[in-house]
Amino acid sequence: MSTTEVGTRAAIRGTGRPPVAAPTRWLAADMGIAPVAVLLGILGSLITVIGSWIPAFWGDEAASIMSAERPLATIWRELGRVDAVHGAYYVFLHFWIDAFGASELSVRLPSPIAVGVAVAGTVVLADRLFTPVAAARRIAVMAGAVMIMLPRVGYMGAEVRSYAIGTAVAVWLTIFFVTLLRHRITGLLPWLAFAVLFALSIYVFLYLVLLTVVYGIAVVAARPGRAIIRRWLGAIAVGVMLAAPVIVYALSERGQISFLAHRNYVTFSQMFVIQWFGNPWFAIACWALILVAVVTLFRSRSRTVVLLVGWLALPMGILIFGNIFIAPTYSIRYLSFTTPAVSILVAVGVSTVFSRGVAAGWIRVAAVVALFGLALPTNVFERTQFAKDGGSDLRQAAQVIGAQARRGDAVVFDETTRPSRKPRLALRLYPQYFTGLSDVTLQTPYTERSGIWDSVRPVVEIAPSLRRISTVWDIELTTPESVSTPVNVGALEHLGFTISRQIPVHRTIVYEFTRGTT
Repeated sequence: MSTTEVGTRAAIRGTGRPPVAAPTRWLAADMGIAPVAVLLGILGSLITVIGSWIPAFWGDEAASIMSAERPLATIWRELGRVDAVHGAYYVFLHFWIDAFGASELSVRLPSPIAVGVAVAGTVVLADRLFTPVAAARRIAVMAGAVMIMLPRVGYMGAEVRSYAIGTAVAVWLTIFFVTLLRHRITGLLPWLAFAVLFALSIYVFLYLVLLTVVYGIAVVAARPGRAIIRRWLGAIAVGVMLAAPVIVYALSERGQISFLAHRNYVTFSQMFVIQWFGNPWFAIACWALILVAVVTLFRSRSRTVVLLVGWLALPMGILIFGNIFIAPTYSIRYLSFTTPAVSILVAVGVSTVFSRGVAAGWIRVAAVVALFGLALPTNVFERTQFAKDGGSDLRQAAQVIGAQARRGDAVVFDETTRPSRKPRLALRLYPQYFTGLSDVTLQTPYTERSGIWDSVRPVVEIAPSLRRISTVWDIELTTPESVSTPVNVGALEHLGFTISRQIPVHRTIVYEFTRGTT
């Protein structure tokens, strides 16, 4: 058996039951990987930010931006009715937009930054989970590289949502937990700090409460003694108690995600391909490596496998079970915080499979490069202009209006589709292209309501508003379910307007109506 193989097998074996660290040393323990983690984190941020401004905004991002752009006092009113689970992120984004504006690059920038923090955390965590040092560093570096290339990470890194920040919080909270557990810390203050951070993580993203189950099975597997178990149970209880307001609000607002029941998200493709890997070939390669890692970890009786497999499988299993038997809960975006576990397991798989021979190091590098090549098509697609939500073209539709419409024209929008795809969102996300136009169907702006969206009236009810207008622009979404004649088209024709032009965009058609002479 080669020295390299021995090192790899030792790395997956874990450290057993180490002695208690001195109180002054445990916080600084195992940070020799820090420079590498920082470098990979910076690289992750830089790679993720490239092209993040290219895709047009879509409905979920509209919810974030429109909520954040409200006057601060009205954000609280909205959160009392909807989206309390995103409240902390909306408040953060409110101040971010005040400072840096609301362009695609600006409002998405916190996510690539958070990806860098998550990548650095994944490297540190992997380094702490394995021994000896040389093999642990090898796995840690590969885990960071895998994290950077995962399409799920690339997607959340170009998204105006809290998923990337939640992932960063999850991995560093896990580092804290692993440190407390491994060094058998029994002091009250460290576990109280863990409880506070756990509560804050739930405010950042509600589903991080599922880490409770992951940490629970890790504690059971570690058999750390009654003192640690009592501290852990107390910390979890305090954390949940501190997070009770957002948990209660989330339960009261659960009806707002009832639409998930009609989206058919619980499919094999969604769960095992799209969720983390984006395309079948990359998914097959990664699942094969994960299987190798899990089998090897189990055979070596490593307690690390409990944490990693639990982190990978339990949150997904709980959400799918709830989705089927209780209420809609599952979406692939909600499980973004499991990507560190996926990355570490893939890295362990690579390290295990390619562990022999004098050229093993170069072979592992080649394997990582090959994985990058398999992930590349999906990562490139994610940076195309219509990559969001199956082809969102809100920016492009707004640009058509900006180029073609004239001051004094009116604009109306297709209101028959679901809120996250309504063309009206183009007006709120790209207002510069609608300057000087009359929004004739608007009844109550979203900033004056407790809900997220504008309140509007149908075209048939606003005939008096169109009497002195000669040109109306209608933005209509086209879907397989679209009727042959859109409602607005029929209404405008009934009011005496005729179609002058139809301008296809991508999944949107812009109609120009002019008043007839009859």
